[in-house]
Amino acid sequence: MTNRRTAADFPQEVLNIFDGYIHGDIDRRTFLDRAARHAAGGFTAIAMLEALMPNYALAQQVAKDDPRIRAEYLTYPSVSDQGSVRGYFAMPAHPEGKLPGVLVYGENRGLNPYIEDVARRLAAAGFVAFAPDALSPMGGYPGDEEKAAQLFAMLDPKKRSDDLIAAYAFLASRPECNGTIGAVGFCFGGGIVNMLAVREPKLAAAVPFYGVQPSAADTANIKAPLLIHYAGLDTRIDAGWPAWKAALDANHVRYQEFTYPNVNHGFHNDTTPRYDEPAAKLAWSRTIAFFDQHLRGGKTAARAPAAATSKV
Repeated sequence: MTNRRTAADFPQEVLNIFDGYIHGDIDRRTFLDRAARHAAGGFTAIAMLEALMPNYALAQQVAKDDPRIRAEYLTYPSVSDQGSVRGYFAMPAHPEGKLPGVLVYGENRGLNPYIEDVARRLAAAGFVAFAPDALSPMGGYPGDEEKAAQLFAMLDPKKRSDDLIAAYAFLASRPECNGTIGAVGFCFGGGIVNMLAVREPKLAAAVPFYGVQPSAADTANIKAPLLIHYAGLDTRIDAGWPAWKAALDANHVRYQEFTYPNVNHGFHNDTTPRYDEPAAKLAWSRTIAFFDQHLRGGKTAARAPAAATSKV
């Protein structure tokens, strides 16, 4: 992953403007107009936008044909009368009995290659992973990030959430899964993980990455232990943490919270310049250790050696 841009190549204000654009707070024209104020030399506003979008050729940590795993696309019935929900299913190639499961919830662009790779990482770590595609009612992830975001915004929010939450029952019913299930999600998906923790009392572990927090009233329903990851420069999401911390403490919810300093929202996504390798590796090592602890009682499955992590 050499010769790639990093967050340091952009003014922080541009990164903040981009965050507003990809989350639908501003449109493309507004991004370009605002980013143009920070253009320098040949790095124009349009060049910055193109550079900030994911490039899936840059990163793939577990190949689709990795012999340690097997993966396929599966479907389950929509609970919102939207046909079927398609998802990516990955597991160890040679499991010894049934395994704990992990749901993987993606950003507001559906089941893109980054989220599929996260599912494969979990399979390589000895879990049964399933990542549902929120864009299933729109024909699935279209292969274009901006088009995906546009389609995502057209979905009915309640039906979208209900169908994603229904993936819990689907994964629990799979013969490869032992019924002990955790969930990890990123951005929008982090919010879905929090929602799942509110709505599913049997959820065994929840790991939201920079996800929108539930209300204090909903927090009272959380039974699962939480491992919460935040980005230090993500003022939009971080603003909700103090109130949620108070609600978690008041309701005696088990949680660990880590804020990674000087990194942006999306720091775990290794296909964009916002990726921060030390923070991402540390957060992921903590995530796997958390799932080992709560999904299989502290035991670790046989797996390839993990990459070294750096303390942040």
